[in-house]
Amino acid sequence: MLTGDLEAVGNKIGRQLGLDEVYSELLPADKVDKIESLEMKKSPKGKIVFVGDGINDAPVLARADIGIAMGGLGSDAAIEAADIVIMTDEPSKVASAIRIARRTQGIVYQNVVFALGIKAIFLVLGALGIASMWEAVFGDMGVALIAIFNSIRAINTKNL
Repeated sequence: MLTGDLEAVGNKIGRQLGLDEVYSELLPADKVDKIESLEMKKSPKGKIVFVGDGINDAPVLARADIGIAMGGLGSDAAIEAADIVIMTDEPSKVASAIRIARRTQGIVYQNVVFALGIKAIFLVLGALGIASMWEAVFGDMGVALIAIFNSIRAINTKNL
């Protein structure tokens, strides 16, 4: 955790969150330096996520792989620099956003695999002379409609 708060406050919050490392009383430039040192240590597939709300967090939000701004009371600079803006000041919404993103990504992969699979089947059937052009067009439209209906599931976030 990187924070500009006093060390006692940062350590208390870090313990509550179960964090391994807490860096307190940091200025914006110090936060950027820490992010860059963490960048050197991370694995090739690793991502650095920074959550902030103030104008002091804007440089780090821009530098992190994924910057998340808390938009309820956050500064305009932080909101502008972030990749993701959560419109409330509830940190628990970060976990919800990750769950929604993973679910949406799964639905996208389902649609891509399904669409390419059906198109490949109609390509082979058309090349063998089994499927006519109209059947292929109907299959294409059917795939598009099924993908759209499948995508509507992403809207239902009640169970997340």
